[in-house]
Amino acid sequence: MAGTRKPVVEVRRSQRRRRTVSAYRDGERVVVLIPDQFSRAEESEWVDRMLARLAAREGRLARSDAELLARATRLIDLYLAEYPTKALPASVRWVTNQNGRWGSCTPADRSIRISHRVQEMPDWVIDYVLLHELAHLIVPSHNARFWALVGRYPKAERARGYLEGVAAASCAPLPT
Repeated sequence: MAGTRKPVVEVRRSQRRRRTVSAYRDGERVVVLIPDQFSRAEESEWVDRMLARLAAREGRLARSDAELLARATRLIDLYLAEYPTKALPASVRWVTNQNGRWGSCTPADRSIRISHRVQEMPDWVIDYVLLHELAHLIVPSHNARFWALVGRYPKAERARGYLEGVAAASCAPLPT
């Protein structure tokens, strides 16, 4: 959202909607969908809550390649400290042309690409995907040594489960 100015909000009430509330941008305005039985006070509370959620989501989407490189450097320091130069990528960036993978790495030119689909995910999942790709700079294959490096991340199993759930929910194949 630009500055601190509140956007134009259109509230749509639905008799079919019972408990759920959702919101989306439609050009310059925000459309908030609420149950018809909500009071004006509940409507106001939910509009504020949904505007905050949209702002948080848009902030996550604004993550930059520079932030991704800084995150990679931090992860190297934390989990791959004995490989300070080998694990350092020449480039790391968000890409929009990867829909079948969460990320990819080309060890030959030391480049890492992370799918834009990951941008909206929690930080600990982004860290996992990025650490997975950094580990490929050290070990190109998915062998035991590779998984031992990835396994240093304390939330590795949790992040893999999260990604498997996202893939299952979207009926997509499970990328490795």
